[in-house]
Amino acid sequence: MSGVFSPTRAKIKERTLRTDKWWVEPLLTFSVLISFVIYATFRAFENKYYFNKESHLISPFYSPCLSDSCDPGATIANFTPVSSQVFNFALSPALIILIFPLGFRMTCYYYRKSYYRSFWMSPPACAVAEPHKTYTGETRFPLIIQNAHRYFFYAGLVFNVILTYDAIISYRNTAGEWGHVSVGSLVLTLSAAMLWLYSMSCHTCRHTIGGRLKNFSKHPVRYKLWSWVSVLNHSHQRYAWFSLAAVAFADIYVRQVSSGAWTNFYFF
Repeated sequence: MSGVFSPTRAKIKERTLRTDKWWVEPLLTFSVLISFVIYATFRAFENKYYFNKESHLISPFYSPCLSDSCDPGATIANFTPVSSQVFNFALSPALIILIFPLGFRMTCYYYRKSYYRSFWMSPPACAVAEPHKTYTGETRFPLIIQNAHRYFFYAGLVFNVILTYDAIISYRNTAGEWGHVSVGSLVLTLSAAMLWLYSMSCHTCRHTIGGRLKNFSKHPVRYKLWSWVSVLNHSHQRYAWFSLAAVAFADIYVRQVSSGAWTNFYFF
C-alpha cells in the first residue's frame, strides 16, 4: 500500500493537527452557496416580479424570457417566445434559463474546489483528512459531467451578450426616451460587467484564446489577448463571488421594483 495508508506512515488518529479555525472558510462557502441555491430555486418557481415595463428592467434569472408564461414585453425586442413556436412550456421561464448559468458555475474550476470542500468535505481544508475512504476523482457519473465545462462556458457567453443588451435598453426613461440613467440601469450594468469579468477570467477562456499554440510569435493577436486574460485569471476567484452577488442583487432589485416595494429612481 502507498500514500496515507502506507505502513511506513505515522498512525495519526486525529483528522488534523491544525490549531487554527480552518473550518471557517468551508462553513462560509457552504452558507453562501446554499443560500444562493435556495433563493434561486424560490425565484425560479415564483414566476412573477421579474419584469418592470416602465423602467425596462428584467431579472437576469428570467432573461431571455422564452416561456409561454412570459410577461408581455419581457421577451427580447418583443419577439414571440421561441418556446411557443417549438414547444409549449407554460412553466417558469427561469427553469429553462438557469440550467446554463448554473451549469457554468457548477463545473467551474474554482467552484469545484469550493463546493468539494464545503459540501463534500473532499477535503474540507489543507492538511485535514476527508471522511471518504475511496476517491475516484471526476472519472465517474455524475462528476464526469465536469468535463462539459467548456460547453457551458460558450453558452454563458451567449447569456452575457443578452444580459448586456438588457442593461443597455434599461437606459431609457418611462417614456421610452434614451440617454437616461436609473438605479436599475446601473444595477443591471454592474451585473453584466461582473459576469463578463467572471467569464473572461475563466481558465477555459484562457485556454481557448491561447491554448495549443506552439509559437506565440506567429499569433501576436491571440498572444496579446491571452496575456490580458491571464491577468484576469489571477482574480478569477474574486470575480466568481462578485458576479454571484451582483446577479443575485440584480434579481432582488428587479423583484422589489416590479412588486412595487421599491422605486427605481432616475438620476437624469
